[in-house]
Amino acid sequence: MKNFTTTSSQETAFTVSQLNRQIQQLLEASLPWILVEGEISNLAKPGSGHWYFSLKDDRAQIRCAMFKSKNLAVRFRPKDGDLVRLRARVTFYGPRGDCQLSVESMESAGEGALQQAFERLKGQLQLEGLFDAKHKQTLPTRPERVAIITSPVGAAIRDMIIAFRRRFPLTELTILPSLVQGQDAATNLLKQLNRADASGHFDAIILGRGGGSLEDLWSFNDEALARAIFNAQTPIVSAVGHETDFTIADFVADVRAATPTAAAELLSPDKAHLIRQIEQHTKQLTSRLSQKLEQSHQQLDFLIKRIRHPKERIEQQQRQLSQLQKQLKQAIDKKLTQQQVLTNNIHQRLLNQSPNRTLVQHKAKINDLNTRLSLALRNNLTSKQTHFARIIDKLHLVSPLNTLSRGYAIASKDEQVIRSIKDVKKGEAINVRVQDGEMTCTVDITKTTSA
Repeated sequence: MKNFTTTSSQETAFTVSQLNRQIQQLLEASLPWILVEGEISNLAKPGSGHWYFSLKDDRAQIRCAMFKSKNLAVRFRPKDGDLVRLRARVTFYGPRGDCQLSVESMESAGEGALQQAFERLKGQLQLEGLFDAKHKQTLPTRPERVAIITSPVGAAIRDMIIAFRRRFPLTELTILPSLVQGQDAATNLLKQLNRADASGHFDAIILGRGGGSLEDLWSFNDEALARAIFNAQTPIVSAVGHETDFTIADFVADVRAATPTAAAELLSPDKAHLIRQIEQHTKQLTSRLSQKLEQSHQQLDFLIKRIRHPKERIEQQQRQLSQLQKQLKQAIDKKLTQQQVLTNNIHQRLLNQSPNRTLVQHKAKINDLNTRLSLALRNNLTSKQTHFARIIDKLHLVSPLNTLSRGYAIASKDEQVIRSIKDVKKGEAINVRVQDGEMTCTVDITKTTSA
C-alpha cells in the first residue's frame, strides 16, 4: 500500500481513478465477507435472471446485486418489504464511484418492519369487522358526479380521465388533488376524503394512485384513513398501485379496482354498449307497439261486428221480458196451487184435532162415569147399611146395656169396672149402674165365693 502523506514543501495530487482504486482496495481488504441484515426495497428481476435491489434499515440503504448463479440457491421468493440476512462482499466500482454488496447467499430474517405493521393493522381492522362484505355499499350503475382523490400529475389521473372520456364523457369529474406519497400524504388524503363525503355532491369517490414499493404506498395503510373510508356515506373505489399491490384502503373500500383505469371503467358505463342497448330497446318498443296496434285493430273489428241497432236490442229485451213474465206467472200459479194444497191439508189436520170433538167425547165419558159412580155409591151404601145393621145386631147381643135390661148391674170404681172383690176395700165408695141409672154405694161387707 502506498503512503500518500503530504509534506509542507510539496503536496501529492490524486487522479479520480487513483482515489477510487485506493478506496476499493481499502474496502475489499478490510471487509472481505460480511453478514448483514436489512429490508429489501426496489427489487428488480430483469430477463437476465440477476437480482438488483436495495437493502435498508430506518436510517440508510445500500445497493445490492445477486447474480443468477447465486440466487438459484435461494429457497424462497423474496419481495419488497422482506427482512433478509445476506452473506456478501463489499465491492466498489471505480469508474462510477459506486459502493454495493455482491450477495453470495440470502436467508429470510422475517418480514420487514413496514410489512409487520401492515399485517398488524390489517388483522386488527379485520377483527373489528371493517372488511366485512355486509358493510360494503353497491356502486351506482350510472354515476353522474365522481370525485377523484389523487395526485394531479402523473399517469394515474391521466389514465382515469382518458377512460371516462372514452367510455362515458357525460360523467362529471372533480379532481381533488392530494399528496399520495410521503410524510403528509395520509393526512392530505384523509382531509380530501372527508371533504368529498361531507359535501353529499358525489355519487362515488375514487381514491388512488399509480404503483410503487410498500413504502411508496404506505400512506394508503393509514388507520385513520381506513376508518374514514369505512364510515363514509358515499361509495368508495380504491385504486392503489398495480394489480398485485394491496393496501388497507383496498380492504376497507366498497370496491377494490386492480388499477386506476379499472376504477374508471367500473364507474363509467360503456358508451357503445349503452347505444346498442338503446337501439335494442327501441326495436323492442317498436315491435311491441306494432303488436299492440294490431291487437287494437282486431279488437275494434270484433266490437264493430257486435254492434247492433238499438231497436233490435229493445225488441230482443221485450221478448225476453215477455218470456220472463210468463215464467213468473207460471211459477206464481204453481206456488199458489202448492200453498192451497198445503192449506187444505193443514185445515183437515186441524179439524181432526179440533177441541170440540174432544170435548163432546170427554163430556159423554164424564156422564157415563157419573152414572156409574152414582150406581156404585148407591150399591155401596146399601151394602154398608146392611153390614152395619148386622154389626148392630151382633153388638146388641153382647152389649152390657142388654145385660142390664135383664136385671144385672155394673160396678165400677174410679171409672174402672170392678172385676174382682180384691179391687175394693171395706168402706170404699163404688158406682153401680143399672138399666135406668146409676147410684153410689158404700162397701160394708166383702165375701169371697167359690168358683
